[in-house]
Amino acid sequence: MGAQLRVYKRRIKSVTATKKITKAMEMIAASRIVKAQRQVAASTPYASELTRAVTAVATGSNTKHALTTEVENPVRVAVLLVTSDRGLAGGYSSNAIKAAGQLTERLKAEGKDVVTYIVGRKGVAYYGFRELPVVDSWTGFTDSPTYADAKRVAGPLIEAVQRETAEGGVDELHIVFTEFVSMMTQTPVDKRLLPLSLEVTEDESETAKDKILPLFDFEPSDEAVLDALLPRYVESRIFNALLQAAASEHAARRRAMKSATDNAEELIKSLSRLANAARQAEITQEISEIVGGASALADATAGSDR
Repeated sequence: MGAQLRVYKRRIKSVTATKKITKAMEMIAASRIVKAQRQVAASTPYASELTRAVTAVATGSNTKHALTTEVENPVRVAVLLVTSDRGLAGGYSSNAIKAAGQLTERLKAEGKDVVTYIVGRKGVAYYGFRELPVVDSWTGFTDSPTYADAKRVAGPLIEAVQRETAEGGVDELHIVFTEFVSMMTQTPVDKRLLPLSLEVTEDESETAKDKILPLFDFEPSDEAVLDALLPRYVESRIFNALLQAAASEHAARRRAMKSATDNAEELIKSLSRLANAARQAEITQEISEIVGGASALADATAGSDR
């Protein structure tokens, strides 16, 4: 009984130490979510306005630019997958990897060759373990990305889009990341960044019927303006996606660590009950041994008196 009680006490001590770690990680993740949300909110207006400016240039000119012109029969597509550098975030990275796999299968079913770029050690490890080809990867900044990181990621992708497919270029660029919806909801999404989709909403089309659309005059040229704006468009969109992914990662980690802390508390309660039962059984056994020994001693004393 004594050995069993010692085992329970060791397990309670171990689980208590684990609970302290998970609770600390939960609090750290919760504090980082606020900062990440502010960064997302701050970057979204810039990305939206830049997209609107690029759309205005693209629709207001007749220039056939490589980054806005749809390819009739695209044969090669680039997919940028955003995962995390660290674990302990539940199914955050695995869900993004699953979404990227579904996108890849869909593109391949359309007859397109898919090349993959990855952000985050989890995605790199997944593709490396399965020996899947990866063109380029970036790690070390997923929990706190900067615009410089987004620019570093965007550079090779823009170059690949600008090159001919025969020279290793691509016709389209897609990005897969986890969109931050709320503290409890983070959704893996895939979006096409290039060529730029010039979408017009119903409200905008109705308004256009009643208004004279402006005519744009671009200097030094339409193509020069697109050359200057579109790289910044890609960088801003990737930066916004990295920030959304970072906020989602912190939220997923906070939720996972809270669940781990709650499970540790339940396990401690269960082990404490078992330890108390073992201690009570040990005490009962000791009392029984004392009573039995006293009874035997009394019987021996009575026999010697006779």
